Amino acid sequence: MKLSPEELAQQHTDEAIAARIAGPAVEEYSGDFVLGGVDGTITTFAIVAGVAGASYGVTVAMVLGIANLLADGFSMAISNYLKARSDQMQLQKYRQIENIHIKEVPDREREEIRQIFAGKGFDGELLEQVVETICEDRRRWVDTMLVEEWGLRLQPPSPWKSGLVTFTGFVLCGSIPLLPLPLIYLGLNASTIFLSSAILTCLAFALIGVFRARVVQEGALASVVETVVTGGVAAAIAYGVGVLLDMLAGSPAI
Repeated sequence: MKLSPEELAQQHTDEAIAARIAGPAVEEYSGDFVLGGVDGTITTFAIVAGVAGASYGVTVAMVLGIANLLADGFSMAISNYLKARSDQMQLQKYRQIENIHIKEVPDREREEIRQIFAGKGFDGELLEQVVETICEDRRRWVDTMLVEEWGLRLQPPSPWKSGLVTFTGFVLCGSIPLLPLPLIYLGLNASTIFLSSAILTCLAFALIGVFRARVVQEGALASVVETVVTGGVAAAIAYGVGVLLDMLAGSPAI
């Protein structure tokens, strides 16, 4: 998102800079929501499309779709939780390693700091001042090594928040393809219901694309097209598999 010169100036006053640096690290979970939303929409509509292709009926689509929302959504949330938990454990492990190295071979660890900042363009007396300043505080020294040597985030995302946001995105967006299905009990025919589900799914993909574009600050049109096309391909594959299975095994009347 492009800011005006006035907005940029407001964000870069001495007070604003000091507050931003001293403030807590930003916890970004929008990517988890997009991940869950896209996967939930794709997998749920893939089930609907597959059932439609095999002519198994709306009731089967409802049962399988709801089962997918709960089971697959929970599975995906747990996977994201475990990933975030692994990131935390990795950070702790390398923090312990660096503390041991600093204790056992402080001169060699100091040399690592020197080479890291020499590679950034520091030299001479200024380089030695930087090294001395970093190494005089054990926490700062270890943090610097974690970031510069190992490429780790000092504050990885919360595992339970990552899992919860992923599950929420999965269930909310994955429910959209199922919304028209109960209309079968009001007398609407299956073909119309499946068509309505497809239209709502495209709308869901478009909204996810707009949300993703805002998060990553890219063009909304490109993001929407990419998301819709990706989901459409998955749905087309599922529908094709359903048709093939219907041809091979025949379709029961449900």
